Amino acid sequence: MIQTLSDALAQQGYDTLTPVQQAVTDPALATADLLVSAQTGSGKTVGFGLAIAPTLLGDDTHFGPAGAPLALIIAPTRELAMQVNRELTWLYGLAGAAVTSCVGGMDSRGERRALERGAHVVVATPGRLCDHIKRGNIDLSAIRAVVLDEADEMLDLGFREELEFILSETPEDRRTLLFSATVPAAIAKLAQNYQRDVQRISTAGEARQHADIEYRALTTHPRDIDNAIINVLRFYEARNAIIFCNTRAAVARMTSRLTNRNFSVVALSGELTQSERSNALQSLRDGRARVCVATDVAARGIDLPNLELVIHADLPSNSDTLLHRSGRTGRAGRKGVSALIVPPKMRSKANRLLGWAKLTAAWDVPPSAAEVLAADEARMMSDPSWTDPVPEDAQEIVARLVTEFSAEQLAAAFVNLSRARKSAPEELSDPTARDDRPRKAFGPSVWFSVSLGRRDGAEPRVLLPMVCKRGELTKDDIGAIRIQQDHSYVEVLASRADAFVAAVGADMVLEEGARLTRLDSPPNLERAAPSRSPRPSGQKPARDSANPERKPRKNDKPHKPAAAPKGKKPPKAHKTERSPMKPGATPKPKSDAPADRPRAKPVWTRENRAAAKSDRPKRDTRDGKPKGKPAGKRDTSAAKKRAADTSKRFVPPHKRGKSGGKGPNATPRRKT
Repeated sequence: MIQTLSDALAQQGYDTLTPVQQAVTDPALATADLLVSAQTGSGKTVGFGLAIAPTLLGDDTHFGPAGAPLALIIAPTRELAMQVNRELTWLYGLAGAAVTSCVGGMDSRGERRALERGAHVVVATPGRLCDHIKRGNIDLSAIRAVVLDEADEMLDLGFREELEFILSETPEDRRTLLFSATVPAAIAKLAQNYQRDVQRISTAGEARQHADIEYRALTTHPRDIDNAIINVLRFYEARNAIIFCNTRAAVARMTSRLTNRNFSVVALSGELTQSERSNALQSLRDGRARVCVATDVAARGIDLPNLELVIHADLPSNSDTLLHRSGRTGRAGRKGVSALIVPPKMRSKANRLLGWAKLTAAWDVPPSAAEVLAADEARMMSDPSWTDPVPEDAQEIVARLVTEFSAEQLAAAFVNLSRARKSAPEELSDPTARDDRPRKAFGPSVWFSVSLGRRDGAEPRVLLPMVCKRGELTKDDIGAIRIQQDHSYVEVLASRADAFVAAVGADMVLEEGARLTRLDSPPNLERAAPSRSPRPSGQKPARDSANPERKPRKNDKPHKPAAAPKGKKPPKAHKTERSPMKPGATPKPKSDAPADRPRAKPVWTRENRAAAKSDRPKRDTRDGKPKGKPAGKRDTSAAKKRAADTSKRFVPPHKRGKSGGKGPNATPRRKT
């Protein structure tokens, strides 16, 4: 090993190297490309720093003047890149290396000036490094080694194209080292395309994954999740703890809740600027904060030396995320606890995650208030302050306390002061108990009418925010909301009614022109009687055009009388009864027969049948064939002649004949 690096390790208290560090520093692999898989917290950062040192320094112990960078270290997140920068700074510090970083969220102009001054090692995130390459701010012609840290995470985040672009811009004779917790097919393909004679190193199959981490799955009632987290924090009293949530909104809510409970807490999520995220981590390192609430942005690579507790407020989406979250504690031989907050409905998911990660967790319930107080007592009795000598500057006040107060008073004051600095523990309910609490009475109220109803698309989820925002109310100030056809009713606490009216204003108008009216008495919310007689279930009502209350519909069909019973024909109405009489016509005299009696059909006899035949036009039937034209018929020869002329007949285009074909529909062939 190079002497300057050995001295730097000694200054940091390294007595022995971890298995992954020993494997990558094998002299036989000094010039080979490496594909390394090792579990989180195994010392990979120092490992690849030692692995590329011979490539960068050769036989020298110190770096020369800084110019074009010699090594690229690419990390998936800003926090991990900044941490790698810190680790390599002390590792290469005695060798005189200039280490600079290029990460998103920082001032790119300052990074450009640092690159112009020269650097031996550049630590960057993929997106910002691509931006510098395209702008010509960095010269990659002298690159000797490229390290991809957490390569599987970079591919999961969609950085494949950026990585391929960066590797294509570096010299082909470089060394390429890939460090990854797992080696999926995408990582293997990347190694095949961009590495030569790659050597595979795997230390992930050690005795047991995360052997220094105690896993606990705590079954919690859904309404006690926040209280359970508070009790877990109070029970362990870790020097540093991190709480993982799945969304930024959950991070903001949990941070606010813990701040109100007197915890020194910081937040870490993607909505914060890079400087805010860096300040949050630094406050954890120097002891100004003890609890960090974060999304999965902090699940990879973050190394906090005093982190002793990890709490999963929301279960992770997969087993890899569970391992990386928990891997923030129990690093480099230190012990840690990973607690999963599990509502009863999520127990099966928690078991699947633990099974996929090949982990074993102790199932229990969160610490109760009595257990938290007992842990406080044990810590108080074992505090070394009982045996430490009295400081010289405190001897006078100690003597005064002893003379003025009894032993019991001093002990009571000590206990009270100790508890006052800490948040009180919470009483938790049985996780399996059902929530059968009676609903709290709303209290005296005043009703208001809103000029929006069901016909206008009004719903409680629309009216509630409208009323609360305009009237400066909370949802606890609103009681019942009843939607009618043309208007709605809203119940407001009587104690807030006057303030509500004052906030709305004298015009009493809500959003979208909805008018508000204060009622003197509760509205009559009884449902009106049905307008139609009841009918059997599933039977549609008959359309009745004579019903004045019924509004015409778009698809209504003309009214038809009901069908007569099968086998009988309905009576035919007389023609004069259906059609109106023409102006000036003389009405026919009515017969003596009843008007409602149908007209009888004629009875055919031999005489009247012969008379009917005699009235028909006769034809010439000489020689047994009809000749001539029927009497009284018009001459149709001209019509037949016109029909035979096909030149005047319309023929559809799809039935026309081909050019030069035969038949009446054929089109003439063009002359050439």
